[in-house]
Amino acid sequence: MASLGPMGLRAIAALFVVLWATGFIGARFGLPYAESATLLSLRFAGATAVLAAIALAIGSRWPATWTALGHQALVGIALQVGYIAGVYAAIEHGVSAGVSSLVVGLQPVLTALVVGRWFGERVGARAWCGLLLGLAGVGLVVEDKLGLGEGTIFAFVLNTGALLAITAATLYQKRFGAGTDLIAGTAVQYGAATLVIATIAFAFETVRVTWTATFALTMAWIVLALSVGSVILLFVLIRRGQAARVASLFYLVPPVTAVMGWWLFDETLSWVALGGMALAVVGVALVNTAKA
Repeated sequence: MASLGPMGLRAIAALFVVLWATGFIGARFGLPYAESATLLSLRFAGATAVLAAIALAIGSRWPATWTALGHQALVGIALQVGYIAGVYAAIEHGVSAGVSSLVVGLQPVLTALVVGRWFGERVGARAWCGLLLGLAGVGLVVEDKLGLGEGTIFAFVLNTGALLAITAATLYQKRFGAGTDLIAGTAVQYGAATLVIATIAFAFETVRVTWTATFALTMAWIVLALSVGSVILLFVLIRRGQAARVASLFYLVPPVTAVMGWWLFDETLSWVALGGMALAVVGVALVNTAKA
């Protein structure tokens, strides 16, 4: 990772945004065939197995102390169960992918509010302008869906909990997980998340799965591309950049999700949505070019 230059980091950031956006699309493809906790139990278990096998094959360093192990387990529970399960459950209870992505898109604002206290990172006026501009852009992208009154109060509580969980997970990982091997550490995270989400599935769901070709392909994608690829890219970006700048990338996820929805599900994009996407891109550019 030490050899990565500015262009390499930009390429990683772009790939991360595309992969992360497919998470909302993957939820739409997978939830008709399994309940949310059941679906995620399969996803997390598969990711644990893949990452553990990779870690053993390349000789990754596993957390050497119980404290380090505990840090990774907490990050995994917050990021995978708190955030991803919260988003899936909210979509399952009627919140659209666009509205869900808008709620969790508030993460950069929360990150900027607390990052100075945690890490001593200065968030300047230009970065704040970018953060607010990005938020305005995200709001425009999903404006039409917000007016439909989709979902329930419980669903939006779940979505808000997902927002708090991913904010806490990224900041906690930056502070306590910087010295942990990425592959082995992420395997531990998924292992802890699997235990928690499987317990939830057996306690509150039927644990029935309708296996079809569509569901099998969806599982392959969300395990390999999302659970393995995007999370590793996220932690690489956290280590290599300021926390507020990394968080600003999430402003691009709702516009990319909207494009995917138009492509895969014939969802139309209005001029307002296109303008919102442009604002989000400008906001991210301001945050990523602002001086510390």
